[in-house]
Amino acid sequence: MLIEKLADTLSRNVTCDGVSATSLARVHVLCSTRPTDPIHVFHKPAVCFVAQGRKQTMLGENIYLYEPPQFLIVSAELPVTGQILEASPERPYLCFRLDLDPIAISSVIQDAFPTGARHEPPKSGLDVSTAPDELLDAVVRMAALLDVERETDRQILAPLAEREILYRLLMGEQASRLQQIAYGESKLSQIGKAISWIKANYARSIRVEEVAAQVNMSMSSFHEHFRTVTSMSPLQFQKQIRLQEARRMMLAHAVDAATAGFNVGYESPSQFSREYSRHFGLPPKRDIEKLRTEPAFV
Repeated sequence: MLIEKLADTLSRNVTCDGVSATSLARVHVLCSTRPTDPIHVFHKPAVCFVAQGRKQTMLGENIYLYEPPQFLIVSAELPVTGQILEASPERPYLCFRLDLDPIAISSVIQDAFPTGARHEPPKSGLDVSTAPDELLDAVVRMAALLDVERETDRQILAPLAEREILYRLLMGEQASRLQQIAYGESKLSQIGKAISWIKANYARSIRVEEVAAQVNMSMSSFHEHFRTVTSMSPLQFQKQIRLQEARRMMLAHAVDAATAGFNVGYESPSQFSREYSRHFGLPPKRDIEKLRTEPAFV
């Protein structure tokens, strides 16, 4: 079966639990030999094909479950919470992740839809689908390039395989999400710019009117489309960025909780600790101690 071929290939190209970069541009392999606690990450646009095991991802209050031969598609930069539910040393969780490049998608769209593709309103920035055999076959062939010895094979064939994967996605039920990534004038593109602006200004107090003006949207349109894509309000989104950035500071730079909280915009250490514990499930110090013993899934 195709899914078994994919799992076999991926198992030969990982060395430990976590995310492994590969010799193929924009391709990563995820592996875990055990179920995990919730993993909080800022997910970039990507498509993730599960070859073995089972996982769930939460965006806002929405939970998405997926297992072979399903795939997760993320069409905007989003703070999500993932959790691997089924994995063992004998049958580890294995996933093929292809980061989505707007330029590559646009090139395929121009050839596949010479008269122009239909523009649709933005949908949730995250969804799960079952991979048809044609799409899965293209993924298996791209993953197989991880095993080839000649670098020229990868250089020549990998872009062709990626192009076929994008084409198959554009022919399937996730076409609109892929198209919106490529269109600079789409509502998703405007929300993407808003997300980037909030990320760049997360530590200061912001007004929603200010963000909407930055991306040339009315307040009502901005609120509607932002919540549709991210499943949260702009201020809820900013809070998640603040908490994840504070976590990164404590983990990477060994700053204390009070300093991290202040650096990301919290004036009250107790409020920061309270909201951090609510979001990550543990107080800052205990959470960071636990993270230092865990594999990296980013």
